[in-house]
Amino acid sequence: MKLDELSTITGATIRQIRFLISEGFVPSPEGGRTYATYGDAHVEAIRRFQRLKGLGFPNAAIRLLLDAREGVPVPVMDGLTLVIAPDLIGREANMEEIITRTEARLREAFTGNAPKARKRAAG
Repeated sequence: MKLDELSTITGATIRQIRFLISEGFVPSPEGGRTYATYGDAHVEAIRRFQRLKGLGFPNAAIRLLLDAREGVPVPVMDGLTLVIAPDLIGREANMEEIITRTEARLREAFTGNAPKARKRAAG
């Protein structure tokens, strides 16, 4: 897709997209400047940036979060922090499935009712 299509899909202005590319938040386009084309990776990178910006993170903090190898820490409450892989932020994923699986794993962790196969693997 061309730059104007990317702008329409993401809701970011062409100027914002160029800024995000120059700052390394979004990968460079394929084909060089004259024949530049953009794909799903560019859409995901812009959405990830927009999501983090919408959560109130300044650009410097977003850079640190995206550079984090272990993931993005999200404090849930005192003593509980959820760590999310940076590439999942902004991606169009099945959020209901992720929430359901996360809830089930948290219940297991707090109640000690992990399935037997998991208990054996850990033990």
